[in-house]
Amino acid sequence: MKKDSSVLIDYFVVGAYETNCYLLRKDRSAKDCLLIDTGLNAAKIIDFLNHHKLNPAAVILTHGHIDHIAGLVALREKFPNMKVYIHKLDAEMLTGSQGNLSEFIGGGFKTAPADFFVDDGDIIDQADLKLQVFHTPGHTPGGICLYSENEKVIFVGDTLFAGSVGRTDFPGGSMTMLLQSIEQKLLSLPDDTVVYPGHGPQTTIAEEKKNNPFLR
Repeated sequence: MKKDSSVLIDYFVVGAYETNCYLLRKDRSAKDCLLIDTGLNAAKIIDFLNHHKLNPAAVILTHGHIDHIAGLVALREKFPNMKVYIHKLDAEMLTGSQGNLSEFIGGGFKTAPADFFVDDGDIIDQADLKLQVFHTPGHTPGGICLYSENEKVIFVGDTLFAGSVGRTDFPGGSMTMLLQSIEQKLLSLPDDTVVYPGHGPQTTIAEEKKNNPFLR
């Protein structure tokens, strides 16, 4: 949990692939919240929402791979008014099982389309919170990061990790595009920006500039 800024950030490590899913509130008294990714199974998230009597106004999907979207079904069933955001280039991963990689793990996951398709530079305004969309293709064609300049935080999905970067050997992946995305969109941010990745521990822009072997 991060509370050295006004926004309250809780996170959950979800599923066999240990996906980081984030829950943002304006402050501790707020009942509306914003989710970033759902993991394979949203049970932990739903339990937390119920326990604290929270209302998820929206979920933003950083990309369309199965380990980040599968919990969407249970969340939509429990919270039918929740809005779903995804980049337009990953939109078909919700409605088709091949692109979201579920066929590779013995499934065939499909769900309803997103409510909103985002693009680079868009501002998502939900639950009294605003996040700017950075389109960062490379891990997937429609991968995005979500930035708050005021809070000095960025949620990077599987674009960047502590000491590593996202895989690019899946369909639609490109290491050239990924490194370009990181260089142009992320490394230009202030050094003290806190980076919240889709897997593994948080880091900072300064730390990755200094020590990430993929960025040298």
